[in-house]
Amino acid sequence: MRSVEVVDPGRYALVEDLGRPGYAHLGVAPSGALDTASLRLANRLVGNSEGAAGIEALLGGPSVRFTASATVAVTGPAVPVSVDGRTVGSHVPVPVRAGQTVSVGTPAAGLRCYLAVSGGIAVDEVLGSRSSDVLSGIGPAPLRAGDVLPLGEPGIPAGADVVVPSPAPADLVVPVTLGPRDDWLDDPAGGLSAWWTVTAESNRVGLRLDGTPLRRAIEGELPSEGVVTGAIQVPPSGLPVVFLADHPTTGGYPVAAVVRAGALSALAQARPGTRVRFRMS
Repeated sequence: MRSVEVVDPGRYALVEDLGRPGYAHLGVAPSGALDTASLRLANRLVGNSEGAAGIEALLGGPSVRFTASATVAVTGPAVPVSVDGRTVGSHVPVPVRAGQTVSVGTPAAGLRCYLAVSGGIAVDEVLGSRSSDVLSGIGPAPLRAGDVLPLGEPGIPAGADVVVPSPAPADLVVPVTLGPRDDWLDDPAGGLSAWWTVTAESNRVGLRLDGTPLRRAIEGELPSEGVVTGAIQVPPSGLPVVFLADHPTTGGYPVAAVVRAGALSALAQARPGTRVRFRMS
């Protein structure tokens, strides 16, 4: 059986594909890779379908050993990559032989790297996805040293992208759609347009922001209602939380706006200290 052994998971590594949408009515979040653009690119580079499962590594760091020949690619922020200690670089398809070890370093900027392997990580599916959901515990557990991950059968590469990784910006301007509960806040558009700072309490569930608190126009609380990925929820503190892929499926605080889907990959790479402001669109 083709497989890959986790020698060192790094700081925090998960198996992720494009998620399991369509189960919010059962209380199951979509989950999946936070930076979908990077996972899709890594899969294209190794000849997989864009939705194949790979490894999402927080601040890089994983090392994996192969039991069979394969092609690998690492995307996300630019990061050192080596095969048996030989530097090969990121954002390119790299052939490896059985017994060789691929190691990913720490990116100088950005937050999450994606390691794709030809054939894809073929752990068992749960509700049609191989993704880890850190809030519910659905899907495979965070990777540990000694884990052996089965690989699918590689496909025929259709041609590789020519990629020049762009540096992660220190400041992000994120397009959003106002609502649906913006009327619960005093000047939500003006408040969200100010600069906010990503805090260290952020994770795959949500991006927590610090800045000048938003003020309520309506007192009291809402009944719990459905929320989507990208929803900007405003708790009593007035400090927004941007829901990411592992968010709860309902919430009782007003949602002031929703991030456009195309901007979520940039937020997935926002380290603590990154400045963010929202542009109404």
